[in-house]
Amino acid sequence: MSFIPVNEPLLDGNEKKYLCQCIDTGWISSEGPFVKEFEQKMSAIVNRKYGIAVSSGTAALEVAVQALGIGVGDEVIMPTFTIISCAMAVTKVGAVPVLVDSDIHTWNMNIGEIESKITSKTKAIMIVHIYGLPVEANKVLELAKEYNLKVIEDAAEMHGQTCNGDPCGSFGDISTFSFYSNKHITTGEGGMVVTDNEELAERCRLLRNLCFRKDIRYIHDEISDNYRLTNLQAAVGLAQLERLEEFIKKKRQMGRYYTERLKDVKGLILPIERMKYSDNIYWVYGIVLDKEIKADNKAVQSFLAQEEIGARTFFWCMHEQPVYRKKGLFGNKSYPNAEYLARKGFYIPSGLALTEMQMDKVIDKLVKMMDIIE
Repeated sequence: MSFIPVNEPLLDGNEKKYLCQCIDTGWISSEGPFVKEFEQKMSAIVNRKYGIAVSSGTAALEVAVQALGIGVGDEVIMPTFTIISCAMAVTKVGAVPVLVDSDIHTWNMNIGEIESKITSKTKAIMIVHIYGLPVEANKVLELAKEYNLKVIEDAAEMHGQTCNGDPCGSFGDISTFSFYSNKHITTGEGGMVVTDNEELAERCRLLRNLCFRKDIRYIHDEISDNYRLTNLQAAVGLAQLERLEEFIKKKRQMGRYYTERLKDVKGLILPIERMKYSDNIYWVYGIVLDKEIKADNKAVQSFLAQEEIGARTFFWCMHEQPVYRKKGLFGNKSYPNAEYLARKGFYIPSGLALTEMQMDKVIDKLVKMMDIIE
């Protein structure tokens, strides 16, 4: 059996058919018809009025933050345990990320800490759903309403997930998705901003396209980047979107299979299957080493690599990122739950193309590893 990657997408639907249509018609740029169709269908799935396709999940966050008018000196409350794209979108406009620790069980931001972080400079709360279970969004929305704050929802990992029956991507003022190759819906690279606010949507369209003026194309009143998604990418995304329910069903089956086979392995803390507000969608199958285990996630990654199995460590905390430490951004504050997850958490192969035979090999090697490491 060859190397098992941490993720491999399924591309055996209409992807090739739609790509051929792009090539046959010559519509390969961002002006092609698949872009609008992808925007319309993706936004409809998450009960949003408007979708704005962009070049990546990072681009989606940057556009969302800028569209809300967040700027120099503003504060945005967000988790420390997340990908750097979230903090980068905030610091890029001169605003300040204000961090909260993780819930040790769900791995999401500890929403009980949010209110104590609100100041006169707070402009927004960024919800970031991590790995499989969503943040209980309703509680954050209530808090944002009380303090008149904007809410940015990063639903990059939550295609097809719900919270209290409502789709992730439908919460707050503006939501973002990523379509990177490891996501349930992929365009290779790509992202989308969704919102119900027409003015915000129009602002996002302007920001994704170098801020070209409508009346005179090459006159610019402000600066932005080229965040456009191509027709080729949208064609792939549309084919993927047609199979979202199938993909979610398979992910949950994979998650249950891993859990059933690994539940009795000492030293492994497995992901929670369900909370009262949501069932785990298992974007990735994450595992945390028990505190009594001396080894860290890098040792796990190294061991599995020798067994020809891909694994990836969890996110590194924002307050421990070297680039932000050099700037003195977060001082010497500690967020113990997030730090523990960053050092002891990892995820194993969980891509949609993964076979049961491959999963069995992963499980066998994990069991072998736990008999060896301390």
